[in-house]
Amino acid sequence: MQKQKFLHLLCLVIVAAIFGCVQGKLWAADSAYGFVFERFKLTLEEGYRTEAAGPFFYSEHLESNTTWAWPPFYSCNRDTAIPAHEDDYFYPLLTHIHYGLENRWQLFQLLSFAGGQEPDETQVKRFTVFPFYFQQRAAEPKLNYTAVFPFYGHLNNRLFHDEMDFVMFPIYSETRKRDVITDNYVYPFVHVRHGEGLNGWQVWPIVGHEHKEVTQATNGFGDISLVAGHDKRFFLWPLHLKQDTGIGTENPEKFRATFPFYAYSRSPQRDYTSVIWPFFAWIDDREKKYHEWEGPYPFVIFTRGEGKHTSRIWPLFSQSHNLVKQSDSYVWPLYTYRRTHSDPLDQHTARFALFLFVNSEEKNTQTSAAKKRIDVWPLFTWHRDFNGNERLQILAPLEPAVPNNRGIERNWSPLWSLWRAETNLKTQSASQSLFWNLYRRETAPDHKKFSLLFGLFQYQSDKETRRSRWFYVNFPSTSAK
Repeated sequence: MQKQKFLHLLCLVIVAAIFGCVQGKLWAADSAYGFVFERFKLTLEEGYRTEAAGPFFYSEHLESNTTWAWPPFYSCNRDTAIPAHEDDYFYPLLTHIHYGLENRWQLFQLLSFAGGQEPDETQVKRFTVFPFYFQQRAAEPKLNYTAVFPFYGHLNNRLFHDEMDFVMFPIYSETRKRDVITDNYVYPFVHVRHGEGLNGWQVWPIVGHEHKEVTQATNGFGDISLVAGHDKRFFLWPLHLKQDTGIGTENPEKFRATFPFYAYSRSPQRDYTSVIWPFFAWIDDREKKYHEWEGPYPFVIFTRGEGKHTSRIWPLFSQSHNLVKQSDSYVWPLYTYRRTHSDPLDQHTARFALFLFVNSEEKNTQTSAAKKRIDVWPLFTWHRDFNGNERLQILAPLEPAVPNNRGIERNWSPLWSLWRAETNLKTQSASQSLFWNLYRRETAPDHKKFSLLFGLFQYQSDKETRRSRWFYVNFPSTSAK
């Protein structure tokens, strides 16, 4: 019986809303029909927002930016000033980003397509079904490539290499990183490598050797700089390692290791010695001015010196700081604290149980402007920006884990935002919404407004008049004086 009464009431509200629409009043700036339909001015920015069907539709209109969304199925954001737009389809399932002349489609990280509108020598179009198919097309033929993994293909500037060719990977592949070319046979076990002043080979993990002479390079300003040489060998990797690096520089380093018995490195700036790794190790860092004792690494570390101070018995406690950074934890991950202080930046974050409670703040020490954010998972998220504007949201099951994620904020946050409160410090305006505008209140120095129960009860006032509406019937205005 109660359910039937509720449905009857809902039907009456919808009929009244339709009647208001016919009268042409629905699209007025002060339209209020609860979570059926609501249109209002934004509190933190100049613009309007329209919400309908509870959390399942909204639109925002700013000066150059417009957003339409049907959470969680679809959202689109347009910025005519850049120009740019983003489309999300059941985020993060499928996304489309268009920026200037560039655009990109992406299905998770597996399928993507990228391209532009005006072809020229540098304009490229990409299509990827990761990790099986890679394609790029451009007006310049040398930029074209196609790869069908693992059978054959050629790639440019993909997978952390400048160029890559392969046939029946991992049987054979050739990669280039700057001037270094590596031919791999049954990757990663056998390779032959060569480059400017460099030759190397390996049969991993049995034996390998690579040697590079000291060479010179010219930078973009035409200056000639020295490129350090090195000589690296291994036998039964990682049991026996011998490496000489930084050859030709002011800080050449020798590293020798027979794991796990001992390992050491020696250079003018730093000495490292390990015995029965990782149980005992000590470091003398003359460049950064500290001494460190480890055992076993990384669980027990004690560091003393001008450049660094650390006391750690993990996970019980850890305290570490230098001139710029501080990092503390107690019964990790129960409590952690991170701070970076380098004028004008002063940033710190305190966490309890990873993201169960997070308190972060960033401050400009020159202007004293600060922004702050507090997350209590899954109860609420609150933040204040550099202008002093505040926003509170209850509930927040994803926001503490992925803060400042625009895709989450556009497509998912409206679904569970039971309570929203915003305050604009500059304009002294504020707004609150409960249960997707079932109750909504707005205040500013020159006016007040609230609506309750699908807009059945409404009240607003300004400096001149007071107005009220009950069951969508307007009562005569009265003077505010």
